[in-house]
Amino acid sequence: MTLPALEITGLQASENRRPILRGVNLRVETGEAVALLGSHGAELTATLQAVLGRYPARTGSVLIHGVESIGLDAYAVSHLGVAACPARPDIVSGMTCEENLLLPLPLEGVLGGGLSLTDIYELFPALRRARATPGVNLDEEEQQMLALARVLRSGANLLLFDQICAGLPGPAARTMGRTVTALKALGYSILFTELNPDFPADVADRSYLLVDGVSQALEPALDGVSMVIPSHGLATVPLSVTASMNASMNASTNALMNAPLNASVGASIGDSSSLATSNAADASGASDSASIPMLTPAYAEAQTLIDEFTRPLP
Repeated sequence: MTLPALEITGLQASENRRPILRGVNLRVETGEAVALLGSHGAELTATLQAVLGRYPARTGSVLIHGVESIGLDAYAVSHLGVAACPARPDIVSGMTCEENLLLPLPLEGVLGGGLSLTDIYELFPALRRARATPGVNLDEEEQQMLALARVLRSGANLLLFDQICAGLPGPAARTMGRTVTALKALGYSILFTELNPDFPADVADRSYLLVDGVSQALEPALDGVSMVIPSHGLATVPLSVTASMNASMNASTNALMNAPLNASVGASIGDSSSLATSNAADASGASDSASIPMLTPAYAEAQTLIDEFTRPLP
């Protein structure tokens, strides 16, 4: 039986004796993307920080790949194969995009098996085009891609994404959604927090709601419509629609999303078939699955990625 990548039970945390988390329970299976939603960004961020061991005053249970980490400090937790992606990277002034990307990582040489520069440029062609651009001149979407790319170099296979679409317009948010879907297809396990209503709803395999420091699982309603709390209030809104509603939306959805994706398999992210083929085995030197260390997920076949990229998004 495969252990969950992350299992949190009764997590409580406080800062300066002020309770922040009062009871968080959630689970991320291997290869899943799970959403943690809420109307208060500070609570969402605090949950990820607590998982990373950055709150000394925390109780409960946080199992990472089956290892209890509640008593470990942040340095020890990072060696369990978990890494966080901030909303924006710390960009060093005076360095290009590629120079920022190649800055040494805290876990470099420890976890091993992170994506190569070739793999990253296949996944994020926008970064390849901006490789010689001063880092401070990158737009918000490119900065977020840079933040994700740096995490993927670490070798971690449990990824924590904290509001990575904050401030991004709808098209950029949906591009990030396709990125999460592609990473899931590659075998990564992902817990992400999100407030942006433009983020594609069906990226998450399951969702949890965090209110006043307490989490609850969001189960699909009887009519097939899942409900979430949007970032701007506490009224519920549909996360996904029923099959009958999907039928009426297919024409517009396909026109907006499928045509460009089929033409260039996620053009805003990269050629997925090229990435998967190069990862499987090519002469350019990308790693094959037999040589990938244990903490790095095995790469998916090309057709798997193509299927993921061409799946209709809301």
